[in-house]
Amino acid sequence: MSSPVLLVWIGIWMCVFSHSAIIPAVGGDGSAEGTVFVDSQTIIGRTDKDFICATLDWWPPEKCDYGTCSWGHASLLNLNLSNNILANAIKAFSPLKLRLGGSLEDQIIYDTEDNRQPCLPFVQNSSAMFNFSHGCLPMPRWDELNALFKKTGAKIIFGLNALSGRTLQPDGTSTGTWDHKNAESFMRYTVSKNYTIHGWELGNELCAGGVGTRVLADQYALDTTTLADIVQRVYKGIKPKPLILAPGGFFDEKWFIDFIDRTTPTLGAVTHHLYNLGAGVDKNLVNKILDPSYLDRVYDTFKDLLDILKMYSTRAVAWVGESGGAYNSGHHLVTNAFVFSFWYLDQLGMSSAHDTKTYCRQSFIGGNYGLLNTTTFEPNPDYYSALLWHRLMGRNVLPTSFSGTKKIRAYAHCSRVSRGITLLLMNLDNSTTVYADVAFNSTGTFKRKTILLPPPFKGGNIREEFHLTAKDGDLHSQTVLLNGNILAVNSAGDIPPFVPVYVNSLTPIQVAPYSIVFAHLPNADVPACRLRH
Repeated sequence: MSSPVLLVWIGIWMCVFSHSAIIPAVGGDGSAEGTVFVDSQTIIGRTDKDFICATLDWWPPEKCDYGTCSWGHASLLNLNLSNNILANAIKAFSPLKLRLGGSLEDQIIYDTEDNRQPCLPFVQNSSAMFNFSHGCLPMPRWDELNALFKKTGAKIIFGLNALSGRTLQPDGTSTGTWDHKNAESFMRYTVSKNYTIHGWELGNELCAGGVGTRVLADQYALDTTTLADIVQRVYKGIKPKPLILAPGGFFDEKWFIDFIDRTTPTLGAVTHHLYNLGAGVDKNLVNKILDPSYLDRVYDTFKDLLDILKMYSTRAVAWVGESGGAYNSGHHLVTNAFVFSFWYLDQLGMSSAHDTKTYCRQSFIGGNYGLLNTTTFEPNPDYYSALLWHRLMGRNVLPTSFSGTKKIRAYAHCSRVSRGITLLLMNLDNSTTVYADVAFNSTGTFKRKTILLPPPFKGGNIREEFHLTAKDGDLHSQTVLLNGNILAVNSAGDIPPFVPVYVNSLTPIQVAPYSIVFAHLPNADVPACRLRH
């Protein structure tokens, strides 16, 4: 009689060499071959270890777009902070960066000792900017938020009200010097309570043409320098000091050049926003997401900002401070459904290839583009896409291209979990399964060595694959499958584990129609990844 250990060993190896039986098919009536080319000697970008970031916003329930009110109780002022799924979803990243801000941040008052106004919530007002009055953050609520942040290990970037003290002019420009008294008081309160802030960001979408209003680059630079001086005073004797981030708005080459030129000594990160798919009401969103040429249009934004930072030899780095794809809260069953992971992961790949250090997704919860469902807190497909990226894609980015079809999007990083690499392949075609070989330049090889695999077996040419597909092949589904199994939290709100399939590395990677594949190649001996840290 065969031993139980031998039977298990044989069973697992049968799975490895017949992996097509457990990789889900997603329809389709054709196949094609292609090759992923990876430059194994060159690193073209290096992200922060905690590259993944998400936003929490100020919008109240009355925020509506195109007749739909999608924010519910997802505001910093009313979010249920005791929800287990919320805490577990943040904690799973260990750590997750959270950027606190948004359109209403420039209308918020902090209820510290210096505030002499009533601390009132946002109220609809058709004559006010964004149709809401000024709102107020009570310090007890700030205490509650920080209790959650400490519990979950989140790293916080706080967006400060940059319009305080300014005057709105008839041409839409806000003039005058930033009145920082309330912000400084809030900062001092935060330090007195020993709350850790990773970065302070000045303002939201006030640069260039602005949204709602705008501030000229020279004045914004002066105010950013003032913020840096305040941080030096308030955090005297405290190390490390928080980053200074700005301007938190849409990229405009001339405005950004003027601003960066004047803030070189003080700025830690240049933050820009992206909503490159247009309005959430657009009926062509899915077509844009699945069109490689449309996805490529944002390439120049990343490249131009990187070129500016290199030109001025500033220590500041590039961040995407907010990006939800489709503005005005997104589009239900598009920006919160499986199809959006093609756009989102492509953004992560393209931005990291241009040395973007952090990418903040709008939103963690709220609107129709949240990583979590606004009502149930259940993770949407993009949450799992982000977490897989975080756990598999390392910091160092490798030049990558794909030959065979334009419908495959391909990215490669040094692996987070080995000295090998992790590939991200996305098939935007609805009917063709692509079989992708992996090719390196002359010094990149598969090196046979022992790797750690689940007992009782060890092996050489084995890779791990994580295949993401939509439930029932429906791109509008809010349920995602990993290797054919539904991903969902359990009754305790725990985030499910990611179980790979093990595949012979000498075989092509199978990328089904409308599917996403992370492939971890631990035995790829890549010179650029040998000193990956």
